[in-house]
Amino acid sequence: MNHFLPAYSVGPLLYCPANNKSIVNSLIHEKFGKHFSLALCLEDTIQDNCVADAENILIASLQTLHSRQAQTPFFLPKLFIRVRTWEQIKSLLDRLGHSREIVTGFNIPKFSLENADAYLQTFKDINAQESSPFYMMPIFESPSMIHLQNRASILYELKGKLDDISQYVLNIRVGGNDLCHMFGFRRHSNESIYKIRPVANIFSDIITVFGMDYVVSGPVFEYYNGSNWDSGLSKELNDDRLCGFIGKTVIHPNQIPLVNEAYKVPLKDYNDANAILDWDTASPSLVAGSIVKERMNEYKTHYNWALRTLLLAEAYGLK
Repeated sequence: MNHFLPAYSVGPLLYCPANNKSIVNSLIHEKFGKHFSLALCLEDTIQDNCVADAENILIASLQTLHSRQAQTPFFLPKLFIRVRTWEQIKSLLDRLGHSREIVTGFNIPKFSLENADAYLQTFKDINAQESSPFYMMPIFESPSMIHLQNRASILYELKGKLDDISQYVLNIRVGGNDLCHMFGFRRHSNESIYKIRPVANIFSDIITVFGMDYVVSGPVFEYYNGSNWDSGLSKELNDDRLCGFIGKTVIHPNQIPLVNEAYKVPLKDYNDANAILDWDTASPSLVAGSIVKERMNEYKTHYNWALRTLLLAEAYGLK
């Protein structure tokens, strides 16, 4: 199991186009609160002929944030850059200079067998030269994930490659919209993506392969306003949790509080988790009623759940 707290504390990952010049002011004035992470995107949100300009704006934004943070500290979330190619990573780090100190890592879109080796070697190279690690968050959204005949072998081969640098893999992420796009699907605000069985089955396979060793984050919910969007997001977040996802990619600040609330740990779960981890293993009985006497706790059966629950409580708090 992945028991690395930073992997749990990515939380709501807010996507923002890298050429959005207003993001600097929003962060300095803490307009989005203090419980989220941020991905500055150079990929799908940027026109192909505008990438160079977006890179320049990104670098200027990070340099401003770095210098302002040194003058008057403010909440600076975990910052990630969603790149297009592995070559972009080294190029951006070189151009960022000292301001790369505020970059937590990189999102790798459409991670696949075709590009995995190049990305993994890049992370080995850059981390061999740095005192603080740069993390990667590969995104599983490639069309190659769809085909049933090859899906299992592709996922297990990718896991074998990622295991080689697992200390630098912060989250596994899934691209729900990209996968829906392949089929021509789109859900409404009152519909959970888990009702779209072909896509939900891909998610299930990803959790099956990676969920025991990595934190896997939930897909985008594209509604942030209008009728019942919040209840729809809450419903999908409940499905996310039940299916093994932790955290979620978000596309609007309105979504951040709902994600944080959804992953808060109920007090009775927190108390049961502590009781399980504090179990007297010399006792002849390894099963007992829960703290509030409504379910059974078993030391051998619920130990991993208890560890996961306490990490979630530390990352998100209690309710």
